[in-house]
Amino acid sequence: MHFDYSDRCKDYLKRVSAFMDAHVYEGNEIYERQHEAFGPGEGRWKIPPIIDELKDKAKAEGLWNMFHPDPKFGPGLSNADYAPIAEITGRCLIAPEVFNCAAPDTGNMEVLSKYGTPAQQEEWLHPLLEGKIRSAFLMTEPAVASSDATNIETEITADGDHYVINGRKWWSSGAGDPRCKVYIVMGKTDKSAARHQQQSMILVPADAEGVKIERHLPVFGYDDAPHGHMEVLLDNVRVPKENILLGEGRGFEIAQGRLGPGRIHHCMRTIGAAEAALEKMVKRILTREAFGKPIYKHSIWEQRVAEARIDIEMTRLLTLKAAWMMDTVGNKVAQGEIAMIKVAAPRIALKIIDDAIQAHGGAGVTTDFGLARMYSMLRTLRLADGPDEVHCRSIARMEFKKHSNAV
Repeated sequence: MHFDYSDRCKDYLKRVSAFMDAHVYEGNEIYERQHEAFGPGEGRWKIPPIIDELKDKAKAEGLWNMFHPDPKFGPGLSNADYAPIAEITGRCLIAPEVFNCAAPDTGNMEVLSKYGTPAQQEEWLHPLLEGKIRSAFLMTEPAVASSDATNIETEITADGDHYVINGRKWWSSGAGDPRCKVYIVMGKTDKSAARHQQQSMILVPADAEGVKIERHLPVFGYDDAPHGHMEVLLDNVRVPKENILLGEGRGFEIAQGRLGPGRIHHCMRTIGAAEAALEKMVKRILTREAFGKPIYKHSIWEQRVAEARIDIEMTRLLTLKAAWMMDTVGNKVAQGEIAMIKVAAPRIALKIIDDAIQAHGGAGVTTDFGLARMYSMLRTLRLADGPDEVHCRSIARMEFKKHSNAV
């Protein structure tokens, strides 16, 4: 593994960093003011106009769809090249969307790129790539333990030249956005098939008859509007048979192709958030005094800052290794590293954010410094894209397999 970034990566890092400094950090403050001005209720689900202004600027500078490894759909950066860029965007709430690199659209665009038909790509992929619409991914269900995706109960039933979909989904992130026009829904087309061949994925227009958003789900009290995490009822929703992705029974195959790159993106953005939290923590303790001396001179804070730096560096290297392996030997061989970073990155980030909150005292749990919201968002990553326990189970089984002949 080469530890130095490629020349192309360095070029993008320089340009993205400059764009963030010139536009995005200030834009994030404008975004918050504009969103607050919309008021409560329905106003929470309007899109602040600064977003489209920044997206137009980013697109004009060629800082667009950088996540996509296929040069037909983006600049064709490798996972290893894009990972450090994702870290920078993780420092600011709106940055991923500004560059059209926000979840769940990134994963959905990769699904449509890899598995979509030309007609599906024309209708949904191209508007997503252009940033004209947004999307959601509907898999998790309230009635079952969705960490085991074979448990999902949503039914996708063939009826002539249509499929009829019935089920209830939740944590459908992005479904609250008024620009969300399409869902990728995972359900069962054949409950009698082999365990991992019962599931299929299908494209459902957000405005299809029978689709009902029943409520938004707050995270530690934050509604995350206008993105939102919604509970969605699918009541006899009819879509054409050509909306199926790849074919019946291919849902798990698609899911594995979708999740690998998405986890890299999440983890690097998480490291960026950890860096931002560490910066806030250090600045705070450098400017405050307690018990007769600056806070940073109390040994406990030396320990916390040092451990934060160590944890960030270790996790970044592990994530870059996973990205490099995905590029060189493929996602399947890299599955252990992908699982490890998915556990490690949120854990270290949450620890650092928690220490940063402690450094800010009562101010840390307000909305003034963004730390409480940052914590709430990153805490969900220990559940999203598979909970820690599932990833640890996979890691342990790989270890058992290495030594199974010795016992």
